[in-house]
Amino acid sequence: MATMCRVIMAKKPSRSAVRGFLLLSLGVALQMAMMAVPAKAQAAGGTAPSNSTSVKPQSSSQGGGPVVVPKDLSELRIEPGDLLSVSVYDAPEFTNLYRVDPVGNLKLPLCGNVNLLGATLPEATLRLEEALKGSQILLEPQVSIDVAQYAGQYVTGAPGRVMIIAPTALGDILSQAGGLTPLAGGRIKIRHGEGAAQSEEEVLYSRTQSTRETALTLVRPGDSVIVPRAGIVYVLGAVNRPGGYVMQEDGKLNVAQALALSGGTVLQANTGGLRVIRRNPDGTILDFPLSYNAIAKGTQAPLMLEAQDIVYVPMSKVKATFSTASSILSSAASAAIITH
Repeated sequence: MATMCRVIMAKKPSRSAVRGFLLLSLGVALQMAMMAVPAKAQAAGGTAPSNSTSVKPQSSSQGGGPVVVPKDLSELRIEPGDLLSVSVYDAPEFTNLYRVDPVGNLKLPLCGNVNLLGATLPEATLRLEEALKGSQILLEPQVSIDVAQYAGQYVTGAPGRVMIIAPTALGDILSQAGGLTPLAGGRIKIRHGEGAAQSEEEVLYSRTQSTRETALTLVRPGDSVIVPRAGIVYVLGAVNRPGGYVMQEDGKLNVAQALALSGGTVLQANTGGLRVIRRNPDGTILDFPLSYNAIAKGTQAPLMLEAQDIVYVPMSKVKATFSTASSILSSAASAAIITH
């Protein structure tokens, strides 16, 4: 029993051990309290600690986000009639609104005319600073320019003109012009510049489906947009709706499709004496004899037509013999154009 008692008493902590444990607990508590102080200060509006690893981004709706200027607006160039807001640091006598005159000059007090025609806003800023420095008015002028009002320029083309102030998508130009008529072709030409520096661009267009090219192609102020007329083929003779028909969007149309557009042949038609009359650019005339019966059976491929071709279906074998190519061409001159 005495031995057992001695063992139990040996496991009981001494006073010095208890004192050390209490001091250690107190130190840990103080350290945790000191670490909590910066968090409370931050919650009260204090400065965040320098070792912070996450920063909440500021929402653009609060006005602090970056503003990206579209490329087409950044490339705007000053034109006659534009109203510019000019501000010169520490020189209020030069800060004012200035109208660009018809030749592109801005009249700055004590500096005279400064030509800004065709300049971007950064280029115009440098020109005004150079004018102020060159006139020995200011040693280190700091100029800022903004456009208070654009005069605008026109894009010319049928059926009229469209005013724009910046490069604009071709699709928007066509919409502002009222759209294209059913007689419009599938290729649109855009002419840039004037004189020897003039260049021409061709863009594919389709009325039946959205065209990516018209959305990506930019038309600049002063350009000309030209929409050529679509190719026309004529279907005459023993058909239900004789007249001229607009070729398809891709400019391709064969004999069978042309006859379908005209409502097909009448009962008295001589479908075996079908003819296609074509006038070449040099004035020569080609006459292609075809058989609609063979085309319908698949034993003869339908002829691909070209613009201004004439598909003629005779009423009888007698009329087919006496109808000359010249007489058929003459009748096409008075044929109506059918767009639907």
